[in-house]
Amino acid sequence: MANLELYELEGCPYCAKVTSKLDELGLEYESHMVPSSHSERTEVEEVSGQTGVPVLVDPDHGVDGMAESDDIVAYLEETYGEQEASA
Repeated sequence: MANLELYELEGCPYCAKVTSKLDELGLEYESHMVPSSHSERTEVEEVSGQTGVPVLVDPDHGVDGMAESDDIVAYLEETYGEQEASA
C-alpha cells in the first residue's frame, strides 16, 4: 500500500491533473489542502522548499517534496503504473 501525501489547492488545474492520475492508478493518498495565499503555505514550504502546489511526498520511495504536476504524473506512472499492469 502506497504511503502518499499530496499538498494541493482547491480549484488548481495542476493539482487536478495529479489527483486524476492517482485515481486512475487506484492509489490512496492523504490530501493536504493548502491556503490560497502563498505567504501562508508554510507547511508545503517546509516539505518542498517552495510554496507552489501540487507537491507529492512518497516516503516509501524517498520522495520528500516533488513539485511540478508533469513530473509528479510521470513519477506516478513510472513507479506505480507497472504494478497495475502486472496485477
